[in-house]
Amino acid sequence: MHLNRAREIIKSLIFSYLFLTVALQSASGQGQDGEPFLEHIILNGDSILIPDPASDEIKLDFSFNNIGFEFNTPDSSLFCYILEGFDRDWGRWTTSNLKEYTNLSSGKYRLKIRYIYKGKTGGEFTVINFKIIPRWFLSGFALSFYIILGFLILWVLYTSVNLRFAKTQYMLEQIINKRTEDLIIEKEKSEKLLANVLPKNAANEIIEKGKATKIKYNFVTVLFSDIQGFTKIAEEVNPEVLIDELDKFFFYFDSVVERLGIEKIKTIGDAYMCAGGIPEKNRTNPVEVILAALEMQAYMLRLKQSSALEGMKYWDIRIGIHTGTVIAGVVGQKKLSYDIWGDTVNTASRMESSGEAGKINISGTTYEFVKDFFICEHRGKMPVKYKGELDMYFVLGIVPELSDEEGKPNQKFTTKIQLIKLQDIEELIIKMFDEEASPDLYFHNSTVVRNMCSQVDLLSNAEKISDEEFIIVKLAAILLFTGYVSDYLNPLEGSIRMVDTILPKYSFGEAEIYDVKNHIRNSFSNSIETKTDCILHDARYDYLGRVDFIKMTEKLLKEESEHKQLLSRNEWFERQKQLVMEHEFKTDAARLLRNIKAEDQINLLQHFQE
Repeated sequence: MHLNRAREIIKSLIFSYLFLTVALQSASGQGQDGEPFLEHIILNGDSILIPDPASDEIKLDFSFNNIGFEFNTPDSSLFCYILEGFDRDWGRWTTSNLKEYTNLSSGKYRLKIRYIYKGKTGGEFTVINFKIIPRWFLSGFALSFYIILGFLILWVLYTSVNLRFAKTQYMLEQIINKRTEDLIIEKEKSEKLLANVLPKNAANEIIEKGKATKIKYNFVTVLFSDIQGFTKIAEEVNPEVLIDELDKFFFYFDSVVERLGIEKIKTIGDAYMCAGGIPEKNRTNPVEVILAALEMQAYMLRLKQSSALEGMKYWDIRIGIHTGTVIAGVVGQKKLSYDIWGDTVNTASRMESSGEAGKINISGTTYEFVKDFFICEHRGKMPVKYKGELDMYFVLGIVPELSDEEGKPNQKFTTKIQLIKLQDIEELIIKMFDEEASPDLYFHNSTVVRNMCSQVDLLSNAEKISDEEFIIVKLAAILLFTGYVSDYLNPLEGSIRMVDTILPKYSFGEAEIYDVKNHIRNSFSNSIETKTDCILHDARYDYLGRVDFIKMTEKLLKEESEHKQLLSRNEWFERQKQLVMEHEFKTDAARLLRNIKAEDQINLLQHFQE
């Protein structure tokens, strides 16, 4: 076998040598008798194709991929073939003039032939170029279509997955939103329920910290009420009727204390307990608690009269009130309750038990705080368990000059209460400046608020304005600069918002709130419409005539520089000079109280500017 292979290789080498020799001789002009030419092409063994000599390339359908090439050749010739695009190298030398190829793939081909004629002449030439056209589904157009179709399928799949994911995500978001809404609703319900059980600040503290701090209040008025002979009534009345009647009483009492800003503490059987001055401290709580007691008394009196007409047994209550110091806080771990402790609570309970049916019994301490508002009948010193003898008074009603025809508080009563509330509001705003204001408020701070309030008090007294006018201008002075705490660049709007937030809590009406806001707007725009506008204007610019004017204007410069960075020091002093020269105090009292003249202030400004 190896011997035959070696013979073939030697034979091939000999033929190659002969071909090269003949080719060189032909190239050097040593004669050429003729060369082979392609006579016809055999397709699939049965079809014959006559080649066109003028055609550069023959195109064949893919079904004709079995091809034979038959040559017309001289006798005694040797041939060697190569089909470029299919063969890797030249084939063996042969005497056959037929070359066949089977199962050719689609593509371009070139058939070349080498020949030797009688051992004398030879050559090499390209016989034919042909192309087998691929099947339609393998054509370039089809492949492009497949690619496009593939991308389209991928896009559809991607879109489908995205759509499915989006739907799933939307469903999850809807579920989450629904759950969130449910949680918010439940949270609001819980907070509302907690707020109904506990004061707002205590409820917030429990939500944030898990517990509420117990606080000492030095000025609280405690009310106890108790139904006269309840034990005997409970034995005679149907339990359901009894509970319904109690619920009706207490529902009305709740509405009264809520409207007057009093905190309900608890009910124990037929006893009702509330307290004024907690959790928000105020100076008017003794008056407000007695007002609540008078409404409770009047309500029970109406029920008593209607019960008598219907021939039913009537219920009557005793009410006891005392003012003093208490400790307030939340007790319990599961069933939370807001309660108060201290000697004041015990004394108020003794006031109730020492009273009489249908009457309001107050201690001598409470009397001292309310004697200007209510008619009180002194009972003398009465014995109290564990307390000895204490002064007691029955409250008979509101003093005539402070009540209307129905015995209810009139405008004078309201004005008198509002004058006291001014102190609470002033204290609240000063505390806000001290605790919440930015430390870079060097000028618009609690000190300026105090000075303005003092100046308004002084000027209002000198100008002899009415109490109603004084309340408006004093509120405007207290709240004028609060906008600098919340919105320095837009202080007017900040102050207006503070008015709308605070004054309703202190039971000021819409007309009064409107007047306060109008005074604040006029002050910021330097508009003067009324005498109270003049007072507020002079209180605001009081520092222009004081000995500490330079110190105050430097504070104002430092504050505005950190917030606005508008003017240089020299520009600022020039503006202050202009302000001092053009400013005029509007009231006679302010002009008289001016410590330093405008010319002297300008000289001081010039000195510090240099």
